[in-house]
Amino acid sequence: MTIPRLVAFDLDDTLSPSKSAIDPRIAAQLRALLRVADVAIISGGNEAQFRSQVIARLGDVEPALLERMHLLPTCGTRYLRHDGTDFTPVYAHDLSGKEKTAALTALREEAERLGLWEPAPWGEILEDRGSQITFSALGQKAPGEAKLAWDPSGSKRIALRDAVAARVPDLEVRAGGSTSIDITRAGIDKAFGMTALVEHTGVPLSDMLFYGDRLDDGGNDYPVLALGVRCIAVEGWEDTAARLDELLASF
Repeated sequence: MTIPRLVAFDLDDTLSPSKSAIDPRIAAQLRALLRVADVAIISGGNEAQFRSQVIARLGDVEPALLERMHLLPTCGTRYLRHDGTDFTPVYAHDLSGKEKTAALTALREEAERLGLWEPAPWGEILEDRGSQITFSALGQKAPGEAKLAWDPSGSKRIALRDAVAARVPDLEVRAGGSTSIDITRAGIDKAFGMTALVEHTGVPLSDMLFYGDRLDDGGNDYPVLALGVRCIAVEGWEDTAARLDELLASF
């Protein structure tokens, strides 16, 4: 396998369990990877999740290495890089007020129509992330086991995605994690984020490698595969960790 110059990852269910901090094993692997390649994380999660789930768990990493880390929350609609002191925005493609209202309304109404609106969720079901509207079927704070059991076949998410997409044809609607639907501006998805990495790092797509758990058609990792980036499908962070051991051994 060609040794990549940039390694990119999804976050939830790839580097960590959904909404959870990365394991110390993953943290150590990311620190090791930063010494030999650029590292990018591109996921539907918001900036606060990136900071709490990953950055706060990396431990002591010198700023020169953090400058090789690229954070692309909300499916690449935002991009942050380290300036020697902290991660600061490179760009942010926020939704307009009209777009947010249309997305929120369509998600609620279609979820209710399909019988997918949870009456007693764990936290908020709908979240405005600025550049992305996210629907979490069981609520933002639902336990992992409940989320995994909600839609194992993906049929509920696909039905809701298709129904909502028909309502907001000018926006991008994709199935996210195990219970989520993400809505961004049209054409701004993980492929957009990966292309931004080319522009800002000078690393061509052919020298990149991506790890994700939703590379299926319609999943929010699929645009990266469709772009032609070399991809590795994983099933949870433990699988990612095992594959990263193999990758690190190749440098």
